[in-house]
Amino acid sequence: MDSETLMATFLRRGILWPTAEIYGGIQGFYDYGDAGGAIKRNLESAWDRWFVGLSPGYYRIEPAEVLPEAVLRASGHLANFADPLVTCDSCNERFRADTLLEEWGEKDVEGLRVEDLQARISQINKKCPKCGRGKISPPKAFNLMFGVDVGTEGRERAYLRPETAQSSYLAFSRLWNVMRKKLPLGVAVVGKAYRNEIAPRQVLFRMRAFTQAELQIFFDPEEPAASWKLPVDAKLPVLTARRRARGDTEHLLTPASELVASGEMPEFYAYHLYMSYLFYRDILGYPERSLRLFEKNEKERAFYNRIQYDIELKLESLGGFKEMGAVHYRGDYDLSRHSEGSKSDLGVTLDGGKHLLPHVLELTFGIDRNIWGLADVHLHKDQDRTFWSLPSYLSPLVAGVLPLIPKEHGALANSLYQSLRSEGFRVTIDEAGSVGRRYARLDEVGVPFAVTVDRDSLTNGTFTLRARDAKTQQRLSLPEIILELRRASVSPVPSSVGPTAP
Repeated sequence: MDSETLMATFLRRGILWPTAEIYGGIQGFYDYGDAGGAIKRNLESAWDRWFVGLSPGYYRIEPAEVLPEAVLRASGHLANFADPLVTCDSCNERFRADTLLEEWGEKDVEGLRVEDLQARISQINKKCPKCGRGKISPPKAFNLMFGVDVGTEGRERAYLRPETAQSSYLAFSRLWNVMRKKLPLGVAVVGKAYRNEIAPRQVLFRMRAFTQAELQIFFDPEEPAASWKLPVDAKLPVLTARRRARGDTEHLLTPASELVASGEMPEFYAYHLYMSYLFYRDILGYPERSLRLFEKNEKERAFYNRIQYDIELKLESLGGFKEMGAVHYRGDYDLSRHSEGSKSDLGVTLDGGKHLLPHVLELTFGIDRNIWGLADVHLHKDQDRTFWSLPSYLSPLVAGVLPLIPKEHGALANSLYQSLRSEGFRVTIDEAGSVGRRYARLDEVGVPFAVTVDRDSLTNGTFTLRARDAKTQQRLSLPEIILELRRASVSPVPSSVGPTAP
C-alpha cells in the first residue's frame, strides 16, 4: 500500500492528523485520535512489558522534558547535534543536504560528513528543486534543538530534550543508591523528544515532536552478566559492515554464536540484539523476510558508539528499508561527560571494593514510526475490504458489540457491552448501518473481534464471535467470550530473561 493510501486511511478513521489542521497544519507535528492514541499506548505498554521485563533489575522512570543548558553542553548536543543545511541563493529555500541528494537519486548519503556532501552536490551541480534557478549553497551545520527561556525574565536557558536517553544518565546516581547498588541496572524512558528538523518528511519518520522508548543498561564491561546467554538456536538477519565493505548488499540469517565467535560482537551485545529482533518479529508481527539488522561502520555511526546495529524494516509505502530502532554500545562516554560537566563522580563501588564507571548499552525504539510500520505491514486490501491485522494486544479496542437489529437486540447488546467493560475490556457498541458496514469500520482500525447479538442470543444466551482476519464465526457464551478476549488482550513477555535482582 502506498503512503498516500495509508495516510488517507489514517485520516478517514481518525488515527492521526496534522496538528492545527484547520489552520493548514504545522510541518512535522501530528495529533493522534482516539483509535490512534489507544494503539500508541498499547504499543508503549507492549514495549515496556518486553524490554523492562528482560530483568528484575530494569526500571522505568518519568523524567521532565526540559533540560538545562549545562546538561546539553556536557552531553555534546550544543556542539554536535546538527544536520547539514543548504540554501538556494535565489529563492532562499532551505533543504537538508542529504535529503536533497536522495531526491536527486543519490544513494548512501545519510551520515556523510559535510565535506563529502558538498563534493556530491558540486559534482551533480543541479539547480534548486523549488525555483529551478538558484544555486545550492555549501552545507553548514544547523543545530536541531528547540531552546526555551525559563523564569519570568528568561534568564535561565534550557532546551526541550532532543532525546530521552540523557534523562537516564542524569538519574543513574539516584537510582544506583535507591535500587540496592547492583549492576547491571537498566533505566527505561518512554516519552517525547523534540528536534527542529530542517525538512520533516515521510509522515511519522521525520517529525519535530515524537515519542521514543529507550532502555539504557549500565553494566560492568569486564564482567558482563553471566545470565546474558544466547539461546543455542539464536539467528540474526545481519548485514555487517565488514560484508558491506566487500560489496555485499543482502543480509544473511546468521547464527548469533558465529557472530560472537568471529569477534563481530560480544555476547552481551548479541543477546540484546537478539531479544530486540524477537520483539519486532514476534510481538509486532513483522515478517522475518522484511527485517534486517544493519551495522553502521565507523564513519556512519555516532562517534561515541563502539557498535551500532540499526533494526530496519522493508516498507512498501516508503520504498525500501527504514530504521525502526537500534542497539548502541556507547561505552562510558555518557557518564564520563556528565561526571565532568557536573563535577560529580558518577563511578560506583561494587561488592568487593571494585570502583568503576559503568558502560552503557542502549536499546532505542521509535514509537511513531513503528505505528507507521504496523500499518505498512498489516493493513491489507482484499477486494472491497480493508482490514488492519494488528496483533490483538495492540488494537485500539478488543471488540465491537453489534446488535443485529438495534430495536430488537439493542437492550441485550447494551447489557453485554456493560458486562465486558466491567471486566476491564476496551470495547465499543455500534448500531449504525448494516452489519457488513459495521464489520468494515472495526476491521479498518484493527479491532480483532466483533460480537453480534441476534435472535438466538435472546433465547439461549450465546453470541456470535467473529474474528477479523479469518472472518470465522463461532457461537459462545459470555464466560467463553470473556476468556477469549482476555487471552487476546495481553502482550507476551520474553521467555529468556536477564540478570536477576537481589
